[in-house]
Amino acid sequence: MTKTIVVKIGTSTLTRSTTGNLALSTIAALVEILADLRQQGHRVVLVSSGAVGVGCARLGLTERPRNIALKQAVAAVGQGRLMRVYDDLFTTLQQPIAQVLLTRGDLVQRNGYVNACNTFGQLLRLGVIPIVNENDTVAVDELKFGDNDTLSALVASLVEADWLFVLTDVDRLYSADPRSNPDAQPIALVQSMAQLTEFQVQTGDSRSGWGTGGMVTKIEAARIATASGVRTVITDGCFPGNIEKILNGESIGTQFEPQPRPVNARKHWIANVLIPAGKLYLDAGAVKAISHGGKSLLAAGIAQVEGEFQADDSVQLCDAAGKQIARGLVNYNSLELRQIQGCKSDKIAEILGYAGVETAVHRDNLVIV
Repeated sequence: MTKTIVVKIGTSTLTRSTTGNLALSTIAALVEILADLRQQGHRVVLVSSGAVGVGCARLGLTERPRNIALKQAVAAVGQGRLMRVYDDLFTTLQQPIAQVLLTRGDLVQRNGYVNACNTFGQLLRLGVIPIVNENDTVAVDELKFGDNDTLSALVASLVEADWLFVLTDVDRLYSADPRSNPDAQPIALVQSMAQLTEFQVQTGDSRSGWGTGGMVTKIEAARIATASGVRTVITDGCFPGNIEKILNGESIGTQFEPQPRPVNARKHWIANVLIPAGKLYLDAGAVKAISHGGKSLLAAGIAQVEGEFQADDSVQLCDAAGKQIARGLVNYNSLELRQIQGCKSDKIAEILGYAGVETAVHRDNLVIV
């Protein structure tokens, strides 16, 4: 049966930790596996880090730059080299590829999100393997994914993937860092994200020093992907053959079971793609109405407004303790909401001087998280 498979490989796996140079044997093995999956009829997307790491090696830099402008310049140097390596290897196997560079800004606007979805769809129908990376050369902090783990989860959601493989520098998820804690227990299956608290999972940073992620970003990627109906696997990137073994039923790495695929792509976009611009703190009645009653949020249920935002921006909806319960697109800007918070809907026109909508966040634009 044909599957849509997204594979993410990190800088710590792509490069040698001591030099920052490309680990060509690992890349070649990965390319061979992905080309083989395509020959079997599967649709394949590769999300690849490494542009900054390769750029550093090319320029003789001994550590990852922290200055944004320097990092962007180094990424520009490295991205071309990285794609050249991929193109040479895939061409040897007669497998066409495409470069896709994204920033969060490309997906924040709804029409941009739809356009990206259409582009991926067309590439996959043509039998192409898209190679995706964050566009480090132009991305600014507020429009960055932060790491390619998050990017891979959003791409997996975008293409409605069946599988997301996150290839990293450990073989699976553990209850603690196995490098420093000999009592760390391996975790083979996570049926729900709530289990991670039960397992008392501890997270650490990237091992190599060249990557930006760590286990915490991989768990967040799994949360986003599984919420979109994508089965997610964390496994050792040094053994790309694990991908086919896992697809054939072997218990390797850590698998995160998917939730039922959401029927509303727009709500997935609101929940996982948009960056909230503010917070609304709700009273107990509003929390109950939203969490259990599927109701819209009325101004009367808002106890406090935090942040500065415009109408149609994304906001977090929180209970009195600050715990996020939902996200949504707000119908009023922050100044207007501060004026009408706690007020009944029939008072809005009198307070604002015009007849606005009666809901602060309509249920069609609201997602329980």
